[in-house]
Amino acid sequence: MKYPKIVVTGHFNSGKTELIRTVSEIPIVTTETKRTDGRIGEKATTTVVMDFGRVTVDMETIVYLFGTPGQDRFDFMWEILSKDMLGFVVMADSTNPNGISETEKIISYFKEISDVPYLIVANKQDLANALSPEEMREALGLTSEDRVVPCVATNPFQASAVIRAILEEIV
Repeated sequence: MKYPKIVVTGHFNSGKTELIRTVSEIPIVTTETKRTDGRIGEKATTTVVMDFGRVTVDMETIVYLFGTPGQDRFDFMWEILSKDMLGFVVMADSTNPNGISETEKIISYFKEISDVPYLIVANKQDLANALSPEEMREALGLTSEDRVVPCVATNPFQASAVIRAILEEIV
């Protein structure tokens, strides 16, 4: 039996927890708690340690998904959660232009600490002001070799497609 570990990372409110919740065949383990940073008008909760979910790919492979916190003050968890990962997924809110610099920082950090396959997800593609994957690639200054896929993390088919895509990158 194989147990690949995939890290799902990204900036605050990019859809990490939602992606894991959507694809996990078990109730996810989450450390979401009420935010205390005083910012108004944004999501009321945040992940402070990690999210955990599981997906059975076939009779031989069960994938473990570890979601990182998205706020900088919890970024010490990134290194801890990335230990022994076989790949990582970077969730990006394609409707949030302010998230671009945070996404660049996260991509850079994970590429620096590990030479494993990765995938960038342009999430929230169902919203009118969402940048397309191509526009996200350009905004992030990525090359054509960097894979950027569209997604709506609450859509089971699209969320599962993200997991299949990162597994394709790993294999």
